Amino acid sequence: MLLTIPALLNSAQIAKIHETLADAPFVDGKLTAGFAAGRVKHNEEMRPEPERMQRLIRIIMASLGHHETFRFGVLPHRVADPIVARYTPGMAYGEHVDDPIMGTTGPRFRSDVSMTIFLNDPASYDGGELSIRTPFGEQRIKLAAGDAVVYPSSSLHRVMEVTRGERLVALTWIQSYVRDPARRELLYELNLARERLLKTAPEEDATAYVDRSYANLVRMWSDL
Repeated sequence: MLLTIPALLNSAQIAKIHETLADAPFVDGKLTAGFAAGRVKHNEEMRPEPERMQRLIRIIMASLGHHETFRFGVLPHRVADPIVARYTPGMAYGEHVDDPIMGTTGPRFRSDVSMTIFLNDPASYDGGELSIRTPFGEQRIKLAAGDAVVYPSSSLHRVMEVTRGERLVALTWIQSYVRDPARRELLYELNLARERLLKTAPEEDATAYVDRSYANLVRMWSDL
């Protein structure tokens, strides 16, 4: 399931992130790429400095924890520390899939869901669309600053070449309680119906059945 999350970060949070990144050093993105990805990766990533990283983690993780679309659409079990990536004219990231196992300095975990959070106004740069192959064809995504998109980490995807301006994004990867993307999509849609019924018909038997079915499916499919 490809799911967009509008306004994950508000304007004050975006401003704080840009302030944090103002003097940040960036290095060749190939330094964090595996062999296959390294051949097609042409970007820069912020060098992780502890104090700067902690400020970014506090802003991003607080928003993720409070956002219902993220919580119910992803069912997060573990979330990686974010990476900030920068693309200037001529930079791109060719087609690839994300590494299946993440974590080099801390606990290792499976990447089920990838997330891109857009940090720049889309009018400030040309190109730089995130292109994802889906069962319904190629989807190209370029969202407003503060918006995010999540998609299965197994998806083939790429970043189109930037031809003007600067593309700035935060990236993270999530191990979900439910590893199968089709099951996560079913649970997300079932929860939308469940929440509507709990608000509009809390006393109906049908509401209780849907509520119980959602809880038991999460229990059945969860992988801890």
